[in-house]
Amino acid sequence: LPYYIANLNIEYTYKERTGHYLEFPSLCFVDTLDNMDWKGASGATVPRQTTLNLGAVSEENWIRVQEQNEKPISVIIGNPPYNATQRYWNDFNPNRAYPAVDQRIRETYAQASGAQNLHKQYDMYKRFIRWASDRLADDGIIGFVTNRAYLDTRQDDGFRRIVAQEFSDIYVLDLGSDVRRNPKISGTTHNVFGIQTGVAIAFFVRDRYKLGECNIHYGRREDAELAANKLAYLRNATLAGIEFDSITPDPKGYWIDQSASDIDQLIPLAAGENEATFDLHNPGVVTARDEWVYDFASETLLTKSRFFAQTYNGFLDSRDVSFDPVIKWSRNLRRHFQGNRRIEFSNDKIVSSLYRPFVAKWYFADQVMSNDLTRNWFHTFGNDLTEENEVICFCVNGKHFYVLASDKVVDFHFTGDTQCLPLYRYTPGGERISNITEWGLRQFREHYGDDDISSEDIFAYTYAMLHDLAYRQQYEVDLRREFPRVYFQEDFAWWAQQGRALLDLHLEFETAEPWPLERVDRDGVTPNRAILRADKERNVITLDEQTSLAGVPAEAWDYRLGSRSALEWVLDQYKERKPRDPTIRERFNTYRFADYKEHVVDLLGRVCAVSAFTTTIVNELSLRSAIEQD
Repeated sequence: LPYYIANLNIEYTYKERTGHYLEFPSLCFVDTLDNMDWKGASGATVPRQTTLNLGAVSEENWIRVQEQNEKPISVIIGNPPYNATQRYWNDFNPNRAYPAVDQRIRETYAQASGAQNLHKQYDMYKRFIRWASDRLADDGIIGFVTNRAYLDTRQDDGFRRIVAQEFSDIYVLDLGSDVRRNPKISGTTHNVFGIQTGVAIAFFVRDRYKLGECNIHYGRREDAELAANKLAYLRNATLAGIEFDSITPDPKGYWIDQSASDIDQLIPLAAGENEATFDLHNPGVVTARDEWVYDFASETLLTKSRFFAQTYNGFLDSRDVSFDPVIKWSRNLRRHFQGNRRIEFSNDKIVSSLYRPFVAKWYFADQVMSNDLTRNWFHTFGNDLTEENEVICFCVNGKHFYVLASDKVVDFHFTGDTQCLPLYRYTPGGERISNITEWGLRQFREHYGDDDISSEDIFAYTYAMLHDLAYRQQYEVDLRREFPRVYFQEDFAWWAQQGRALLDLHLEFETAEPWPLERVDRDGVTPNRAILRADKERNVITLDEQTSLAGVPAEAWDYRLGSRSALEWVLDQYKERKPRDPTIRERFNTYRFADYKEHVVDLLGRVCAVSAFTTTIVNELSLRSAIEQD
């Protein structure tokens, strides 16, 4: 309908300007990504998959499409859809499959990438850039307004390499304001579209005689610039008047935030290296339905997970393919359903997990109900996910690098986009073996000339190194987008000892000696409303209208995990929120802060102590690191 109205507007404007009506015969109603019946830059004709059924105008529209497909197109302008993956399966509107375009992405962007995780190469906006690049004539221009992620993310290295081959000039105006990367800004006031995702305007220019020597021109507006000011700038800007920097990609395919560090020369920890310190590594659990499979109360979790399992299995038994939104569907759950895979409900699947930093929740560990509970987690914590182990978790989401240990299963967003390095592995038969490789053990023993160095020592050393602020600063750009690596400090034993101290603090936070916070309860006040707010100026935490905690040591706020301090993570997770899932909201919304208030008071005292002592150790690490480097 919007495009039909656009067609009428074209015709009306023509009549208004010229004084007589003339039909505009060039508008084609077609799913662009389905329309592959042309010979583009790929050098091959791809059969058209489908046509739209437009009733009486279908034949005329089809003829228009065919006529357009026979002509070269030298300018393609658009604002493609931004959705990376379909999040609303319950709305019965999943992303369509486009096998021909996706095949072209596999042959180009994905093939040229050195990253492991490439699922966002099939974003809708990336599909449109691929389609437009192939459809464009030998000389032409593509002008798109899109997500800005392709400018600096790790998995877009292949995309950047390929567009540099397929175009002679690329002009990018980065409007920034990606709220997820910069929590200090607001999508409503800084982002030109009022959204969470950063925005970029790009012109991809193809001159057939200049291919192979692409000139990349990069300009940007500051994240913190108000959206109104950005729009005013765009309203008056000319391409010639924009100040662009000339970009030369680095060997890894990065355009901006390039690194001149020696990180490639350091000791690899994991991430697909032929030789690495850790054998097994795995991402945190991706559930796609957190509200169904996590809960502070095991009884509530049992009730709602049983309901989910019985409902799903009931649909399976009756072959009800309506995908009723009474439970939350996802792509993987639909695949399980279509594969006739049942949810085997058992109380034994309720296990303890770390959901967010220093926030434990019960988790229903079923591989059907969780979108991605990989087998590696069973290698990490055994067949029932309860065996003893220690895991170093770190963030690889392009925002902040931080690290936190766990002795439980962790959620994918435990430390941002979480990756995990276990100390041990469990065989299918239940035998526990070291997860430190022979190669890794040999590197440390040979360098320090000490055959007594153990896997546990290397694990602790690694944990200390990843906390070193000097190390984080030196490799800041690299750590935002790649798996960390470590180097050899002079005093291995000292660093391993500090790492062990940090591990003990973080793994045993629930039993740490609480910091002596001063509890203040206002007489005669009924705690009707949960507040859970930190006042860093006064070093006070307000829990509700009745209770506050004073005497928070200033150094506790300095222990930050991403955009929040450890204390703020706890406060955030215990707030009362309206569940997003309608079924959870109507049937299982039982959480009340008042039921957990005393537990939170106790937990905050313990996390406060852990935070203060962690800050002390981290400062000692940075001081020692500076001395050793000098």
